[in-house]
Amino acid sequence: MATKSANLYARIEPEVKEQAEGILSALGIPASNAINMFYKQIILQRGLPFDVKIPSSRPIDMSALSEDQMNLEIEKGYADMKAGSAKTASKAFADIRKDYNL
Repeated sequence: MATKSANLYARIEPEVKEQAEGILSALGIPASNAINMFYKQIILQRGLPFDVKIPSSRPIDMSALSEDQMNLEIEKGYADMKAGSAKTASKAFADIRKDYNL
């Protein structure tokens, strides 16, 4: 293994740093190791190891919808539920608690 002797200085939003380090701590991974893993993935992928793009859809501002538009969104959700492509709120929250060790 190569000696770790290079320094990296980066400015990051304090809240982002705190949240990420909390997750890394729960995983038992020091931030410096995570950064090293990220850089190695950049090398292996010959670019960022994830897509960097503007999402094709944005979250819907429910407060800006008319009653007809709101009903249409509710119908879409109901159709997703009936098709089995949605999970219950309790399952979603259980997954979040499991994923973030809450």
